[in-house]
This record gives sequence, structure tokens and C-alpha cells, in this order.
Amino acid sequence: MKKAYFNWSSGKDSALAFYKILQQKEYEVQKLITNVNQDYQRVSMHGLHEDLLDAQANSIGVPLEKIYFPAEVTMEMYNLKMKEKTAALKSEGLHYAIFGDIFLEDLRAYRDSKLQEVGITGVYPLWKQDTKELLREFLALGFKTITVCVNAKLLGEEFVGRLIDEDFINELPEGIDVCGENGEFHTFCYDGPIFKKPVAFEIGAKVLKSYTLQENEDDTCYQDSKKGKKSAIATSKNYDSSFWYCDLQLKK
Repeated sequence: MKKAYFNWSSGKDSALAFYKILQQKEYEVQKLITNVNQDYQRVSMHGLHEDLLDAQANSIGVPLEKIYFPAEVTMEMYNLKMKEKTAALKSEGLHYAIFGDIFLEDLRAYRDSKLQEVGITGVYPLWKQDTKELLREFLALGFKTITVCVNAKLLGEEFVGRLIDEDFINELPEGIDVCGENGEFHTFCYDGPIFKKPVAFEIGAKVLKSYTLQENEDDTCYQDSKKGKKSAIATSKNYDSSFWYCDLQLKK
């Protein structure tokens, strides 16, 4: 089998992509890799507590490695650190990087170009599949997920801290992708066929977080999901600035 690492976001698309990789039996996933905001100990973009991420990895049964970034990091710094990490993974014999991306062409092109620099090949098990069908397959398989972050420009407070089910799908406004592939929302997957047991959690407060741009921040890549950004390579020129978060707590 081909040795690989999985770029684990903690959300539903990662969970379904991981499931499909297991079914294909072509790749051996030896590590989960997740970007974490070192200032807040939360998963970048999702705002998920680090201990819930740890609980996910423990239940999946695959070693987790975290890449820590400060809340604000330039694209130059981000790219350098990611190149160092991917080169280290390649030196361990991991020649494939697996992602849960579905249809964002620019993001895939960015990922593949950076991976090519160190000789790693990107793998995208969900690529170009219909997002409505993917989400219904996800639910039919018994996965369970909850929204932890929504773009306040596109969705209201009522959509955060909510289990994704048929009602959720039907209530999404027109133009919103059902998998949130355009950055409309992010999720925490806590149960399903890839987990040995569900990750127990409690729902905490809902909070609206906003960020105001400064004129000199054009090359800043925001790792702090509390301050808002839509993708891992978004800069201050193209990110959304207001997000609803639901603060989940690991249940002891």
C-alpha cells in the first residue's frame, strides 16, 4: 500500500474522505496532520478546542501531528513552515497527501504546486463529486456532525451549533453549498464508521467574532478563525470578516 498522511480538518468532509480512503485500500494513512492556532489552542478556521481534536484522533486510532501557527502569519511564513513540514513527512516515506477538498480549483492548484516542490502527490477522494450526494451519503453511513463556525455574512446564528440533517439541508438559503465548500460553514464530526466510539462533547456559548482590517495587512494570512478567514491560503484582501462560533467543550 502507498504510504500517506491525511490533512485532517476535524470536519465532515475530512471524515468522509478518510472513510473512502479506507474502503479503497490503496493508501495506508500513517498520520493525521492538522493546523492549530497556537495562541488559542484551537483548530485553524474551525475554532475547535484542541482537546476535541485529540479525542477525535484517539477514536480514529491514527497518530495526530499538529502544525502550530500564530494567530497572524504572513503568507511567506506560512508557506515556509508548511514546506518544512511536508519535506519532513516525505523524508519519513510518506509520498501522498490526502485532502477532503471537493471543487475549489484554486485551492487544489495551490496545494499541488506546494506539494510538488517536495515531491509529494495530492490525493482527493471527494474531488468533483456532487456535494448534495456526498452529504446524503455521509448521513446514510451513520456519520454525525455539528456546525462550529458559520460565515455571518451568509448564515445566521441559528445555523451554528446545529446538527447537520435533512432539516438543516432543506433550510439552507439559496446559493449556499450544502457541504459549505465555499467557506459558508465548518463542522466537527464526532461519530461514524471511522470512529471506535463517539467523541462526547457539550454545547457551549454561541459567539459572534469580527475583525477589522488594517491598511498594512495586505500580506497577512489569518490562522485565527476567531478573527475570520475563509481558506487556509486566504489573505486580508479576500477573506470574510465576521463569523458565528459555537464553543464546544469536551465532555469529561
